Amino acid sequence: MGKRIIQQARGKGSLTYRVRKKAFMHKIAYPSKTGEAEILSLIHSAGHSAPLIKLKIQEHIFYLPAFKGAVVGQKIQINPKAKLEQGNIIPLKEIPTGTKVYNVEKNPGDGGKMMRAAGTSTIISKKNEEKNKVTIAMSKKHEVTLSGNCRAVIGSVAGDGKNLKPFVTAGKKYYKMKARSKLWPRVSAVCVNAVDHPFGSGRGKRIKPKIAQRNASPGQKVGHLRPRRTGKK
Repeated sequence: MGKRIIQQARGKGSLTYRVRKKAFMHKIAYPSKTGEAEILSLIHSAGHSAPLIKLKIQEHIFYLPAFKGAVVGQKIQINPKAKLEQGNIIPLKEIPTGTKVYNVEKNPGDGGKMMRAAGTSTIISKKNEEKNKVTIAMSKKHEVTLSGNCRAVIGSVAGDGKNLKPFVTAGKKYYKMKARSKLWPRVSAVCVNAVDHPFGSGRGKRIKPKIAQRNASPGQKVGHLRPRRTGKK
């Protein structure tokens, strides 16, 4: 009997591949209240690429990705009529086109789902006030249209250039990836034994196509997924 392939082992959810809960103890979300919030501290979170800021508004504590230039004790505004300053949280319909924003909500009230990685930001490209729709440019070729009631933070996420610093040792990379439950190191399927993977051995790495059924379980979907045809014409 061979071992389970990696996809099956990860899908089972054993302790080996289970995410470390402590790394994701800080949940990113916007508060339901409006007013002035104060930055209490800057936090290093193993589960996030960017540093987080801990904020307090009245008696409510919440966490957001830090913006460039954030300092402890700084005050930010959570108000539709707030000024266009770094860190202020404003609905998209109130933000003029060409403004950089991050931590954008997909649906009003979800707390922010897009543009949260270190150094990222997006630009308000179009506005349709009649339909209450706002379009943001995710890249040069990709745009997303959202409700004007979705909120975002003015500015860009801190931590830009973090990928320029090398890990140097394999041990540092191992613990970083383990904290986020990422598969590392990734071994090529053809490099393992034939009993451990459908692509195993390869007999000189001359891999033959393997066809998986469309309704196969996630652990068995290795190779082509129900191709329309195979072989030469």
